[in-house]
Amino acid sequence: MNRKLKVLMSGGGTGGHIFPAIAIADEIRKRFPDAEFLFIGANGKMEMEKVPQAGYKITGLNIAGFDRGNLIKNIGLPLKVVSSLAKARKTVKEFKPDFTVGTGGFASGPALFMASALGVPIFVQEQNSLPGKTNTFLAKRAKAVFTAYPNMEKFFHGTKTYFLGNPIRKNIITDLIESDAAKEKSGLEKNKLTILSVGGSLGSRTLNNAWKEHLDEIIEKDYQLIWQTGKNDYQNILAETESKQNRNIQIIEFIKNMELAYSAADIIVSRAGAIAISELAVAKKPVLLVPFPFAAEDHQTKNAMTLVEKNAARMVKDTEMKEKFWPTLMEICESENLRKEMSANLDFFAKPNAAQEIVTETLSTLNIKF
Repeated sequence: MNRKLKVLMSGGGTGGHIFPAIAIADEIRKRFPDAEFLFIGANGKMEMEKVPQAGYKITGLNIAGFDRGNLIKNIGLPLKVVSSLAKARKTVKEFKPDFTVGTGGFASGPALFMASALGVPIFVQEQNSLPGKTNTFLAKRAKAVFTAYPNMEKFFHGTKTYFLGNPIRKNIITDLIESDAAKEKSGLEKNKLTILSVGGSLGSRTLNNAWKEHLDEIIEKDYQLIWQTGKNDYQNILAETESKQNRNIQIIEFIKNMELAYSAADIIVSRAGAIAISELAVAKKPVLLVPFPFAAEDHQTKNAMTLVEKNAARMVKDTEMKEKFWPTLMEICESENLRKEMSANLDFFAKPNAAQEIVTETLSTLNIKF
């Protein structure tokens, strides 16, 4: 291109929408260093902080989702939608983007709808195996939809759909190391089976309760446990397990070097958020998924089932933890052949080059040379 490329991005509400949008923008900027970017987010949501931290401009819409739990809160929703559409229209007209990429979240709807209405090509990136309502609606107007799971065409009739994966943190791709070296670096013993438990950045009370219940058995089996508790339960768990803490049991509030923890683990126990699963697939460690049951449209259970159907994971629901958690975990721990098989099957979902391939396909569709 002879002139400066201008790209409008929209995605927010959760890290699962924000970080893929930033990763795609980073990849475009790598190819077009002088490209100009503008993000559209929702005021009061985490993108208004995270996007500027990543070095991009963002403008906010006063938009919110439908509150099923408190219907009275929805009284002002129609006005918010109308004002958001008006601001999105004004933003698109003033910025004049060459194309727009949306990764889901409240602001994506008005942003991509108005971009499309004004003749700007739009692209949708869907992280989950069950698409959100916003992305399903927008896909009808999109040039292409990029998914993290196969066989998603059934949700996006008539729109080109590409199974390219979720963009994930670069260091998960580049900094994974051999398991023994990672255990040594983490202060663990090389020859002991190591379980990593991650419940998202805030932790998971379901997982925390499970480990409290079975900590004696973990110690008895002489397994090692890297237990990420999250902020809310950390101090209580430290106090409750004080007599059981040793080198084998590492209790951590938040894991900063996730690539090291993934590398050290022989088995991972995790929630089933879209980005977590994409990282787990790249790490290729056998995984027990415990989906968060209150995610929108129960999409975490759908994500987990997609892996379970290919024998790339095991799943236990929150409601089944008492009966099934420990036996399912032991099934994985006690069978090296099963662990190898699950790791090999995870490779189908591993898409370490997702951001590059999404950008390549976008530019190719628009015949933009790079």
